[in-house]
Order: sequence, then structure tokens, then C-alpha cells
Amino acid sequence: MANFKTHLSIAAAVGVGAAVVAVNAKLITNTDIPWFVFLSILGGLLPDIDASNSRPVKLLFNLLAFTTLFVVLSVFKGRYEPYLLLMIAAGTYLLVRYGLFGLFNKFTLHRGVFHSLLAALFFGLFMACVSYHFLHWKAINAWLNGIFIAIGFIAHLLLDELYSVDLSNSRIKKSFGTALKLCSYNSLTASVLMALCTLALYSQAPPSLPLAAIWKKIYDSRTLYTFVADAINQSPG
Repeated sequence: MANFKTHLSIAAAVGVGAAVVAVNAKLITNTDIPWFVFLSILGGLLPDIDASNSRPVKLLFNLLAFTTLFVVLSVFKGRYEPYLLLMIAAGTYLLVRYGLFGLFNKFTLHRGVFHSLLAALFFGLFMACVSYHFLHWKAINAWLNGIFIAIGFIAHLLLDELYSVDLSNSRIKKSFGTALKLCSYNSLTASVLMALCTLALYSQAPPSLPLAAIWKKIYDSRTLYTFVADAINQSPG
């Protein structure tokens, strides 16, 4: 499998390419590019959250723990004495960072359901729903947020599969087929649970009409063809 830096670099490159296509199709502006590249990078790191010692999962739970800590401080501020509030906040941080982290590692398997196209769809819909319902983005922008998460996610899966093929020795490694798959075939329970969660998210997703508008703008502008053609023409040799 590819290492952390490789996944980071490829997710960023894919995000830049997709953002250029979106700009040419007049879906976003140049000032939006950093945000969507960030989303692609985030999506590119998400598949490894089921690896207990990976950087993405540590970053995720550190961020989740600190976020929970600040939420507790803001919600209970003024209700308790300062020293007691700090103890509650510290306990919450430890519970999320180590307790929840431990449970997550116990019930997840590396290259399980999180290394699948189902997971890419789940996280894409999750981001679209959060953007639309909680951040109050327009439907088309909420869908773009979800699409860029999914783009980075799928790029990670494809890269892992490419690393499963040893071209120098003309052989396929045992890990081939464990990254890019529809769902987890070894843990059907996990796959069914994620499928149910994905269906629940779909029921709350933003209006689907903007998806057709996104595709129409890309198709009409032929920006994807132009982007690929320019990249080939500018390549050495």
C-alpha cells in the first residue's frame, strides 16, 4: 500500500485537477480552489481511519477530542465552578481520545468496510448533508463538497490497488482487491450497517437536481476533455 505522504500528494493533485475542471465549468471560482483541494485531501486520508496506528485516525480522534472539549466548555460554562468544569472537560477529552478510540479500533478492521466504494458514497453523502443542513450551504455547493470528499477517497483506493501490483516482478500481491471493492465481503455485518447509514443519509440529502446541473455544466463546457488533453500535450516527450 502507498504511504502517508504519497496518499497526501496524490489526493492534493487530484483535488487540484478536479477544482480546475470545476472552475472551467463555472461551478466554483478560483478563490474556492483551496477549500475543495482541502476536501479532496481529507477524503484521501479517510480510508485509513480504520488502521489503529495510522496518522489519519490519530489526527481524526485528536480533532474530535478537542472539538468535544470545547463544546463541553461552552455548554457548561457558568454552571459549575472553574476547577470542576476543567475536570469535566479533561474527562471528556480522555473519554473521546482514548475510550472511543479504543472501541473504534476494537470493532473495525483495516481494509475492511472503510476501504470500499460504499464508504466513499457514505462519506460523500455525509459531507453533503452536513453542508446543507448544518452549514446552510446551497444545494449545489453542498453536493460539490460531498463530491470532492468522494473523489479524494476513491483516489486513495485506486492508489492502494496500484501498489498491489508489482510490475518489476510481474506479480500481483496478496493485498490486491482489498482496497477497491464495493463493500467488505469479510464483514457483512459492517457492510450492512454502513449501507443502512448510507440510505439514511440519502433520505436526508440535498435536492438531487443540482447533480444534473453539475454534470451538464461539465459536459457542455467539455472542460474535462480539455483538461486531460492539455495535460497530455504538456507532458514531456
